[in-house]
Amino acid sequence: MSTTGVAGLTLGGGHGYLTRRYGLSIDNLLAVDVVLADGSVVTASEREHPDLFWALRGGGGNFGVATSFAFRLQPVDMVGLAVTLWSPEHIGDVLRWYREFLPGAPEELYGFFAVLVVPSEPPFPEETHGRKMCAVVWCHSGTADEERLAEAFAVVNEPAPPAFHFTAPVPFPALQSLFDHLIPKGLQWYWRGDLFDAIPDGAIDVHAKFLEGIPTDLSTMHLYPVDAAGSRVGADDTAWAWRDAVWSGAFGGISPEPGEADLVRSWCVDYWSALHPYSMGGGYVNFLGADEGQDRVRATYRGHYDRLARVKRTYDPDNFFRHNQNIAPAAA
Repeated sequence: MSTTGVAGLTLGGGHGYLTRRYGLSIDNLLAVDVVLADGSVVTASEREHPDLFWALRGGGGNFGVATSFAFRLQPVDMVGLAVTLWSPEHIGDVLRWYREFLPGAPEELYGFFAVLVVPSEPPFPEETHGRKMCAVVWCHSGTADEERLAEAFAVVNEPAPPAFHFTAPVPFPALQSLFDHLIPKGLQWYWRGDLFDAIPDGAIDVHAKFLEGIPTDLSTMHLYPVDAAGSRVGADDTAWAWRDAVWSGAFGGISPEPGEADLVRSWCVDYWSALHPYSMGGGYVNFLGADEGQDRVRATYRGHYDRLARVKRTYDPDNFFRHNQNIAPAAA
């Protein structure tokens, strides 16, 4: 979503359409200006306050108010957009193909898997409107040439005949904002997340069940790739603790109706709970809900929690910044 703020995105790690090619947002971060709890301002980088710089790259909003970021730039202009839909009965074939195909695909090819209700608008054909389907939304950052894109996306026919496939060259900002209008402000939301290194057959059965049970038109589940370039940074080089993950799963129960808040929450929690045994045990900090408890926070920061707690003691010993996925200061 183009409305996602760069600060929160980055401090939590930051993944998106370019992750397989250029890594996480934090992998392109050079320096951060931070207002600390005592009101002082510091610049964190590899040379200045390197402990804080390490912690800010995945530790969330625990250490101060980030007011300025310096990023290493990467060349991105036109990209290839594609959206592929398959009927629900093909979800098993699609996921078994997807779990093998994408990790071995060229790094400029990104595609997130989704279960969803098809929007009732172009470019989707009328016969797909309002139907529950599985999908992959693709970004090819290596070419926007239509002939080359057609060749690259011919593989979508391998698992099963798509119900719909659309390809177009677009400016990257157009792709980034493609779904903004579908998710306006003011909706009922309940989110959860988990990280995965595999999609076993048992997990596929879970996805099939909850695809059939999607409760509202906007509720959805996405599996975002975080492999390739995202996996080449050292496991302890940043506070992001999941360099061995392949997918970041997001479960979203969404509705415009306040009366459906419990309905979408139940679907999200039940889906997450059924799939959690197939996860790596923790999630992406930016998908972590405030009601999931401190054990879940520790699992999300994984083996880096104690080191993060020591950095917290140095820069925020009184836990002033605590309305977040909180890291408590280590004992002195």
